[in-house]
Amino acid sequence: MTRLFRHIGYLLCIPFCILTLCTQCNRHNVLDEKLTFSSDTVLFDTVFTTVTTVTKNFRVINPNDEALTVDIRLAGGNQSYYNINVDGQSGYEFHNVEIPAHDSLFVFVRALINPTNQNTPYLIADSILFSNDNIFQQVQLIAFGQDAHFILPDHTNSSMRYKIIAHEHEVAHWTNDKPWVIYDWAVVDSLGQLIIDPGTQIYVHKAGGLWVFRDGNLQVNGTPEEPVRFSGDRLESFYDTDYAQWNRIWINESSHQDNVINNAIITNATIGLQCSAITDYNTSRSNKTIVNNSIIHNNADVGVLVRAANLEMNNCQISNNQNYSIVMQVGNFDLNHVTVANYSGHTNPSAVVGNFFDVVTINSNGEYETVYMVGDANLNCRNSIIYGNRSDGEFATSTMDGANVNYTFQNCIVRKTEFDDHFIQCINKDPQFVGNYVQDYNLQETSPAIDAGMTGLGITTDLLGRMRNGVPDIGAFEYYPATDMKKRLSTH
Repeated sequence: MTRLFRHIGYLLCIPFCILTLCTQCNRHNVLDEKLTFSSDTVLFDTVFTTVTTVTKNFRVINPNDEALTVDIRLAGGNQSYYNINVDGQSGYEFHNVEIPAHDSLFVFVRALINPTNQNTPYLIADSILFSNDNIFQQVQLIAFGQDAHFILPDHTNSSMRYKIIAHEHEVAHWTNDKPWVIYDWAVVDSLGQLIIDPGTQIYVHKAGGLWVFRDGNLQVNGTPEEPVRFSGDRLESFYDTDYAQWNRIWINESSHQDNVINNAIITNATIGLQCSAITDYNTSRSNKTIVNNSIIHNNADVGVLVRAANLEMNNCQISNNQNYSIVMQVGNFDLNHVTVANYSGHTNPSAVVGNFFDVVTINSNGEYETVYMVGDANLNCRNSIIYGNRSDGEFATSTMDGANVNYTFQNCIVRKTEFDDHFIQCINKDPQFVGNYVQDYNLQETSPAIDAGMTGLGITTDLLGRMRNGVPDIGAFEYYPATDMKKRLSTH
């Protein structure tokens, strides 16, 4: 693993949030008055197979020179999956609990979960709140509910917790017999491989993700009938519009095999899919990441981010990402029958291609500094749609001296104020999607995308697996009078 984390200190920062609210207290002598805890998180890491109760405990410590009187309550109240016991009393809320100076008390926590209840979330989170005057603190509670394959961290470094799921020359195989739940980071090491079967559901806890390290390999084998789903682990409908539930799928450079993602849905992350080199910025490598028939939507920052890597996308929908939909910086990029659509009120263009990106490095003095990596960017975009509600255009270039940006659009619909020689048989017209704001990007019968594509790409079906006509439609979806797109999105 020496190779794995040689550069991690500056390449990946995973935020940890600590809730503190400190205001002026009304005592004559101001004390620190904060409690300390033997643990800030209570993790129930048992895979439940029957109705069961697990009990854990932690200490609440008063380090001050005077006694403190605190209120203690379970944030979820009597609707929580937890029960707590304070000083021999069981319940959900306790008032005026006195902790003597330089003393402590134990809090016992029970997780009450029935794993056979299919409505139980896979990860159940709550917290115990402690209040003293105007000081508020908390201890997090995390437990696993439904029976699933759990990926739990067993390594820690300065910036992340992780578990290696495929070591060098090892193949990990994720089946669809039950969901997979990732807590923190699941890592495919160099020369390791992860294969994911059709219909597999993968849920990632907050700030975690799937990381395919340099020369590792990912094969996602979804089908139109059984796509593979990557999403956050909060299943309540309230979280459908929480677009930063987890971190990202992160694929590093490789020199021996293509990474392939077929028929996947990637949603509710900070960045949906990132393909980026971490040490070797040589984009003359022939291998690439290939994404077919996939939906990448509802991500908080970028849907697809590519840096010093090669990407091919066919029959894909990239939509409703809050900052950019797709950013391509240094590398070779092929987009065929891709629908990039954004009606989220974004301020940046949906698609950007550029010949540089910035990297934070450590200089000879041990100080962090930002350097710019410059290299050629080559984009071929065919039979694709890049459209949204941004009036001044949805496509832009980002350039720096020292390298080229080469791009060609052929038979595409692009929202852009004017076209030049880079655009061949392209139009700037509303593609007339069935439903912009419900993300139904099938075509209406009057759409200018119908029968407007170029032939010869060898793509005979659309994102839903439906046959394309002899003259294909532009975008990820071939026009059909009836569509099952709403059903697909609602059931996945």
